[in-house]
Amino acid sequence: MSEVAQHVVVIGGGMVAHRFVEALRSRDESGRWQVTVVAEEPRPPYDRVALTTYFTGRDPEDLHLGDDALWQDPKVSLRKGIRAVAIDRDGRHVTLATGETLAYDHLVLATGSYAAVPPVEGSDLQGCFVYRTIDDVAALRGYVEALRREHPDRPVRGAVVGGGLLGLEAAGALRELGAQSTVVEFAPRLMPLQVDDGGGAQLRSLIEALDVTVRTDTATAKVLGARRGLVTGMRFADGSDLDVDVVIFATGVRPRDELGRGAGLAVGERGGVVVDSDCSTTDAAISAIGEVACIDGRVWGLVAPGYAMAEVVADRMLGGTATFPGADSSTKLKLLGVDVASFGDAFATAPGCLEVVYADAVAGVYKKLVVSDDARTLLGGILVGDASSYAALRPLVGSELAADPSAYLVPDSGGLPAGDDLPDEATVCSCNNVSAAQIRGAVTDDGCCSLAEVKGCTKAGTSCGSCLPLVKKLTDTALEAAGVAVSRGLCEHFELTRAELFNAVQVTGARTFSEIVERHGRGRGCDICKPVVASILASLYGGHILDGEQGTLQDTNDHMLANLQKDGTYSVVPRIPGGEVTPEGLIEIGRIAKDFDLYTKITGGQRIDMFGARVEQLPLIWRRLVDAGFESGHAYGKSLRTVKSCVGQTWCRYGVQDSVAMAIRLELRYRGLRSPHKLKLGVSGCARECAEARGKDAGVIATDKGWNLYVGGNGGFTPRHAQLLAEDLDDEGLIRAIDRFFVYYIRTADRLQRTAPWLEELPGGIDHLREVVLDDALGIAADLDAAMEQHVSSYSDEWRDVLEDPEKLARFTSFVNAADVPDPSLRYEQERGQRRPVLVAGERIEVRR
Repeated sequence: MSEVAQHVVVIGGGMVAHRFVEALRSRDESGRWQVTVVAEEPRPPYDRVALTTYFTGRDPEDLHLGDDALWQDPKVSLRKGIRAVAIDRDGRHVTLATGETLAYDHLVLATGSYAAVPPVEGSDLQGCFVYRTIDDVAALRGYVEALRREHPDRPVRGAVVGGGLLGLEAAGALRELGAQSTVVEFAPRLMPLQVDDGGGAQLRSLIEALDVTVRTDTATAKVLGARRGLVTGMRFADGSDLDVDVVIFATGVRPRDELGRGAGLAVGERGGVVVDSDCSTTDAAISAIGEVACIDGRVWGLVAPGYAMAEVVADRMLGGTATFPGADSSTKLKLLGVDVASFGDAFATAPGCLEVVYADAVAGVYKKLVVSDDARTLLGGILVGDASSYAALRPLVGSELAADPSAYLVPDSGGLPAGDDLPDEATVCSCNNVSAAQIRGAVTDDGCCSLAEVKGCTKAGTSCGSCLPLVKKLTDTALEAAGVAVSRGLCEHFELTRAELFNAVQVTGARTFSEIVERHGRGRGCDICKPVVASILASLYGGHILDGEQGTLQDTNDHMLANLQKDGTYSVVPRIPGGEVTPEGLIEIGRIAKDFDLYTKITGGQRIDMFGARVEQLPLIWRRLVDAGFESGHAYGKSLRTVKSCVGQTWCRYGVQDSVAMAIRLELRYRGLRSPHKLKLGVSGCARECAEARGKDAGVIATDKGWNLYVGGNGGFTPRHAQLLAEDLDDEGLIRAIDRFFVYYIRTADRLQRTAPWLEELPGGIDHLREVVLDDALGIAADLDAAMEQHVSSYSDEWRDVLEDPEKLARFTSFVNAADVPDPSLRYEQERGQRRPVLVAGERIEVRR
């Protein structure tokens, strides 16, 4: 006779509730508990930490947590869009807003928190928002978009009250929406709970460089409104005013403890249902976890402590003895594209502790380590502008350092530990409280043979993901120590890395995907390996990328020779080498844009982007450009994008070399060069660096004697300054060095590996590269030179080639059976005097009234 299952009701449908249900079901092998989750929001639990990605085009469903199969489990019932209104502790049932009651054997409160709004006059005006849920951000987006349509002649003006984590996230959201953004913070610096004065000053500098206005030491006195009840401005305590259309309050959260209060459970002085170390409330049949729980007199607003509480309750309900282990308040975030991390005793509160600070205002970096009084034990740290060392440093908190603390801060000092140096007790994933020993144990004891299996076994790296590089390093090290070969293969069809495959194809001379996969791989290929093979074939043999079988290997943009936009149209970017264009050329580009009614914008790379082209219009636009002496450039593809330059000595009184001429020469030389990732160059005419060359893959800066060459600079998610490769080169020496650098990179880099991480992982780093490129230490310089010469001599305008090839031209239609019919699903609207395509797929958000 089987045992009757007990019923646990979970009130709350957030991240912590999801973690509790996942933990309970994964361990409850006998099916002892039947689970019902009561969620107020009309959707499954989602990643609230990643809420801002909603503004970058992601579908809300992309934020859903975990495997949907959890909610198909017959032992789990998810009740969405319904609110619990009361708890009857004597009768052990919960009353829902519908009047329905749910009996429970155990109740878990996971109601989270709500966004706090300070008692500021006018905070209820239309145009005031909070930043907490998907519905909040959807309403904000709808309101801003409506304002943009209402005021096409000026930008929407937004302000965020609160300069902490949420505040900067909200400021980033306004920026993504194209609105002006002002952050108003009461404290003397941004993120006052995470960074010190030095870090705050650097953070402010980086944020302001992104056109976000920052006001610290500022108290908001009133939100001003018009007669219609709309926000029109803000008034501050010092009497000054600010004109704004939208105000976002991001001033912290408060625990949703009203159900606990109503049921007579003990509540903390500052809110939150009081729980013991086993997360039980004053009623043993009720637990509280996450932001609603007050443990050791404190309410935690981070997800990691909530996850730990969820694990404790799941364990206890199955007869375990787990207790709350305490929480790690470490934080690592990318706010407005700026890395910020804080961990351990970041504010140096330990008696006698020492602070070691590295600051580079030019590079926009501030780093601080807090160590014990003998400078041997790491206690904490702050990283602003470059948090790449966070994953390696945070697990070392409480451990003895193997080198001088400064070695862990100074770039390229080699002080950071390898995967096998980390002590077992070091916490690697603070979100899920996973130690180095657990990751190693997943390999040695649980038989995991890959990063994916280790993640599934330990949950490490499955939340914010900031620890994934370290988890992978530990996994690979443990696998290799166990004698297991670590696969670095390209995909399931090729066990070779990209570099190995490149060499294999070069040696065997294979020229088609079919031949390559037959000789070096298996199966039919996939979206990972096909574009890689296409890139290798283009690098080795040249020719048109749409020739024969190659055309089927390309990804979407290369397949159409244009940049697909999210609305289904394409953009065209005429190549303008060095940013130099004649008035006649400029006028013709304008005529083309006008004739095809294209939205135009100057890009950050000194080019003119024309948006909104339909696929059948692409050849017509290319024809007009070719006739005017242009070619369509690459704003897409893993190839050279652009060479940015300043005006140089021709115009600038500080310039010492002709940077424009050099930029033109470089762009014409490397156009069409296929590589593992996109390539960008910059040429500055003097040390003032107006072309920002040190942020490029290859950066050239003029000197009195010639050119300095920097390599390995990247923007993107992990910005890197380029490293100096050579000094005072003449023109020919400069070009020869860049030739060899590019070809060596193309031949040895992994798939989608930009030059910065490639250079970091290159054995010997910049010194080795210098030996290869300048000293020919490997004896391959002539081969590298020949490879680049083959590219330069065989280059052909691939867009013009399409115009001259009827077979290739035939693919540029919206419908294969109606070549002249444009896509009727495309819609356009006017925006600041231009026609802009409208994304018609997806949900339209109603403006809050």
